Amino acid sequence: MNKVDGNWEKKGFIDEPISETIDLKAEIRKLCREKNAIVMAHYYTEGDVQDVADFVGDSLALAQKAAATDAQIIVMCGVHFMGETCKILCPEKTVLVPDLNASCSLAESCPSGEFQKFVEAHPDHTVISYVNTTAAVKALTDVVVTSSNARQIVESFPEDTPIIFGPDQNLGNYVNSITGRQMLLWNGACHVHEKFSVERIVQLKSKHPHAKILVHPECKGALVKLADKVGSTAALIKYSLTDDAQEYIVATESGILHEMQKSAPQKVFIPAPPDDSTCACNECNFMKLINLRKLYNTLKYEWPVIEVDPEVASKAIVPINRMLEISNKLGL
Repeated sequence: MNKVDGNWEKKGFIDEPISETIDLKAEIRKLCREKNAIVMAHYYTEGDVQDVADFVGDSLALAQKAAATDAQIIVMCGVHFMGETCKILCPEKTVLVPDLNASCSLAESCPSGEFQKFVEAHPDHTVISYVNTTAAVKALTDVVVTSSNARQIVESFPEDTPIIFGPDQNLGNYVNSITGRQMLLWNGACHVHEKFSVERIVQLKSKHPHAKILVHPECKGALVKLADKVGSTAALIKYSLTDDAQEYIVATESGILHEMQKSAPQKVFIPAPPDDSTCACNECNFMKLINLRKLYNTLKYEWPVIEVDPEVASKAIVPINRMLEISNKLGL
């Protein structure tokens, strides 16, 4: 393995120039074969990255794949906490993320020190954390959930169980509304899902009266009420494939439209606009840091590497495994 230059390390990614004549997708697949590596990509990454990946999915599917893979190197094309989750589940494997700057606004909204104080102030509560958290926050958690299994896992606890739910307040409010629970919520949010404009979506609906509105539960309650379907990225994709409508307004990160359009090319998918009138769609600036050039360099130099403190990892794996056990038991 070539030595990584210190300037690259400071940048958080390898910024080596690549000849325009190189077929990056072909070279990435070649490196995967040579190094026994697997590329995993979230639905919110760029379409080119999704197309070259071995596996594309949402947070739950990526965690399940990480736990099951025989590959020696896992390249997580997504944000930092996803790489941490892979490393926690596969401590003996090398886990890479093409750009360490790919953080997550939701994870950042829940600093572990502040969350620990919040948990300690409510010692009788079961702690349920959304997967979009750092390893340190997972280490303070009883069970992790994703947007696709949050309701079912919350309902697996007795109705009188006092629960702390963090960090996404919108997802927590949604789960409360459909389960009748009164979970105590941490005040965190995703910058992408917070910015959708109800007014602009209503205007868009007037131009496309037959379009169905698909909404991720990280969105605010007012937008959720407009939805024909509320669900995780995987659930929204599945709905769009099995439903008979021909047009959809999609209120989640716009990267999901790549898989939707590829799976149903005869249908029309319209990204829901944010409150910024100059923008037609809503993107995660962190997810969009991942591109083919960085992915190629990451595989070539096997850097940046994700590391998790062993003590933190030993605590964080417990709620992740509990999530996987409950999900498997419920057939999720």
